[in-house]
Amino acid sequence: MTQKIVPVIMAGGKGTRLWPLSRATAPKQFIRFIGDTTLFQETLLRVSDKTLYEPAIVITNEEFRFLIAEQARELDISLSSILLEPMARNTGAAVAAAGALVRDRFGESAIMHVLASDHEIDADQVYFDAVRAAIAAASAGKLVTFGIKPTGPATGYGYIEGGEALPSGALSVKRFIEKPPIEKAEEMLASGGFYWNSGMFMFPVSTLLNEMTAFAPAVLRAASEAAIKGVKDLDFIRLDKAAFAESPDISIDYAVMEKTKNAAVVPSPFQWSDLGSWDAIWKSGNPDEKGNVAAENTTVVNTRNSLVMTHGVHLAVNGMDDVAVIASEDAVYVGHLKDSQDVGAIVKMLASKPATSKLTETHPTSYRPWGGYTSIFNGDRFQVKRIFVTPGKKLSLQKHHHRSEHWIVVKGTAEVTIGENLQMLRENESVYIPLGEVHRLANPGKILLELIEVQTGSYLGEDDIIRIVDEFGRN
Repeated sequence: MTQKIVPVIMAGGKGTRLWPLSRATAPKQFIRFIGDTTLFQETLLRVSDKTLYEPAIVITNEEFRFLIAEQARELDISLSSILLEPMARNTGAAVAAAGALVRDRFGESAIMHVLASDHEIDADQVYFDAVRAAIAAASAGKLVTFGIKPTGPATGYGYIEGGEALPSGALSVKRFIEKPPIEKAEEMLASGGFYWNSGMFMFPVSTLLNEMTAFAPAVLRAASEAAIKGVKDLDFIRLDKAAFAESPDISIDYAVMEKTKNAAVVPSPFQWSDLGSWDAIWKSGNPDEKGNVAAENTTVVNTRNSLVMTHGVHLAVNGMDDVAVIASEDAVYVGHLKDSQDVGAIVKMLASKPATSKLTETHPTSYRPWGGYTSIFNGDRFQVKRIFVTPGKKLSLQKHHHRSEHWIVVKGTAEVTIGENLQMLRENESVYIPLGEVHRLANPGKILLELIEVQTGSYLGEDDIIRIVDEFGRN
């Protein structure tokens, strides 16, 4: 039987270039831009072939752990492990920690396929041909990167210059090139033999760890210790914070790939995008006869070659050309598609001001392991929320020091605990939870539970929750 490959999915990034939809607590890999699946879910589907792959290892941060578990559950895909980074230390430490886990779980001969969770890839025959070429090169002891065949003189990617052909179909690596100016990019495109650095890899674990011992020993030492001392928590493994903090903040490219003599690149002509800008989202979409890519809940008139997206309100655009118009629940971005790379600078500007900094961090809708909530209105000593609870899930048994709550069920059935009393609420029924009273909300039904919550009190922050019992380990 052919050895299976261990997928390692990097899902901890907090991208801001797709603001206002992508934010620190809900970045692009977990967002449905156009279609029914997120980029993270599409990545899971690419490694779902059980004849080729073991269940995936996902490495992320604490904040995204339940998003990952829920989005995998939606696809009915089992994960091998979810590794939680206690802080960001770049891809060097993440790959090293995953490598240590793969070695211990699957042995020295294991091969790991490292993937980003936020890339759009057309997973056709060309893609899997490249994957199998990478497996062959990794089986021969090479540290393999996927080099995307350039479609233009892009300045937003690093480049790889390919060398001599290897028996596997890969090429040796002559050199890595930093993101170039346009003149250099055009020169490389014209000469041929250069590829975009995709940030995807195929590593034989033994070679990876040996090369990290030689070129990045501090990274390997810290990440390995963090994995060894890691603590299992529900379906997650929490990497040891003190050990992980000792790792240098460095990418796997700088730490190993640019130094090793075992690097190889697989020329990869499949369709690929890191979807790092609204311009890239537009290019990846299915345009209408006027070149517009428009999501549902939009009306587009006298407009050409534009991207129109909304999450929430209906968005109408009239008489615009070559623009991105993006509406979230609480913010709107309008700009020329050619200026999409400037969104990051706008986010930094917003983040620097107290009045707008929250717009870069959170959405009005926040997701939790049991469902989530949407902030509808905030007033003086009161706020209104829409609460939604997944069938079979329950919130923690909790109380608040500073607020009371009114719940009105608008859909489904609610099981409500208040003190020693348990009651069932159905549509159009309501209940009052006094300040300081122990309470719990659960959805015992088969459909989504939705209710309107009105909070009143002197302090309404999310940190005024004293959890007494919690099935998700958040006590």
